[in-house]
Amino acid sequence: MPIIKNGVVIDDPWIVIADDAPLPVSCPVIVSLTRWLAERDALRARNGLVGVRLRSAELAEDIAADLEHLSLVAIEFPTIGAGRGYTTGRLLRERYGFSGELRAVGPLVRDLFPFLRRCGFDAVEARDEVEAAAWRQAVGAITVAYQNAAHNGAPDLLRRDFSAAAAERKAPA
Repeated sequence: MPIIKNGVVIDDPWIVIADDAPLPVSCPVIVSLTRWLAERDALRARNGLVGVRLRSAELAEDIAADLEHLSLVAIEFPTIGAGRGYTTGRLLRERYGFSGELRAVGPLVRDLFPFLRRCGFDAVEARDEVEAAAWRQAVGAITVAYQNAAHNGAPDLLRRDFSAAAAERKAPA
């Protein structure tokens, strides 16, 4: 599946591995939280990057102690209206300091891209090339925000220089 990562459509180098499937020797793999917890030592010892996929009911604190060993966390959004993933992503970034790839997975709508980005997500899984192209268009559609964000701190409103506008209002007509 194509991935939109940092605004660019790329081929996904990661392989999602089922809980009962054998692990490849060295390519990057994504495993469930269940498999990670059961095989943590073996996964950490393997010669390849490891990521964990969290279901919507699984929490950031479930993997917080292991984040230094993970290169990717994929968070499932089971429905279009599911919101728990946003909280999980923001907690992973802000509270737990996760700096690896944070990927949104599921039936998301492109209008939500700015919200995903503001919660710390840097990648979105697309179902196919057509959806990836549409997501790519959504990347730059909204560029101004008025709330704090996980990826850039202060809102745009607080970073703007209003001195020129204030001086203009005070100037006599």
